[in-house]
Amino acid sequence: MCRSIKTLRPPAMPEKATEDDIRAAALQYVRKVSGFRVPAAHNKEVFDRAVEEIAEATRALLAGIEVRGSGAAASRA
Repeated sequence: MCRSIKTLRPPAMPEKATEDDIRAAALQYVRKVSGFRVPAAHNKEVFDRAVEEIAEATRALLAGIEVRGSGAAASRA
């Protein structure tokens, strides 16, 4: 996996992940999977859409994860 993608949930990241953190992780994922750091003009729309969809899935995942021993969902910090 891409080493630039960091864990966005506690305890690895004690504070709540920001929108910038989530988007950066989604962008790194799409770059890794597509093999493109920057897409060609004819691929930009699908590249950007993938980043947004993965960012949305990441938000949902982080909102739903419960860290054991915390007594609350990670998003309720």
